[in-house]
Amino acid sequence: MTVSVSRGFSEAERGLAAHLFWQAFSGKLNKVMGPEERGIAFFERVLNPDYALVARDKDGQMLGLAGFKTSSGGLTEGSITDLAQVYGWLGGTWRGLILSVLERKTQPSVFQMDGIFVAAEARGQGVGTKLLSAIKAEALRTGMTEVQLDVIDTNPRARELYAREGFRVVGQEETGPFRHLFGFSISTRMSWPVPKD
Repeated sequence: MTVSVSRGFSEAERGLAAHLFWQAFSGKLNKVMGPEERGIAFFERVLNPDYALVARDKDGQMLGLAGFKTSSGGLTEGSITDLAQVYGWLGGTWRGLILSVLERKTQPSVFQMDGIFVAAEARGQGVGTKLLSAIKAEALRTGMTEVQLDVIDTNPRARELYAREGFRVVGQEETGPFRHLFGFSISTRMSWPVPKD
């Protein structure tokens, strides 16, 4: 399969990006961000194409996306107001408080991955590896010193991919009582040092 990766997506692709995001992360987010139609509506509203690297086939069809986060912004930066627009003020407020548990603070010169996902029909064809390579190249191009990501214990295939691509474990965090909400118990932080010139 011929795959190209470029930065950003168009407004016409916003709905597809939100559907793919939900397809990938609904297992973790459904109890907090569901029902599905509202979850998709929220992500369609907030996904920022400036922080997305998109894989497409030879016909330009979106196959997957890797989001990232730096001190200037990230792929999924919705506010309480955005949550309220979809869930109402009460629903938006409690969801915002719970989601803050998953939030990672950015660090200077660290390129934080903010989700990587591939359409179901394109999995197993090297699209995720291409997106990960593009993330590394973008980190190098923008002068970052490190790429960091979090992978959950229920996604061993992703962790294996990251390890093959040179990412090493640098920490773990347990979700404690939130494991019932998010569907995972441990989040592992992995890091890839950006090569120096």
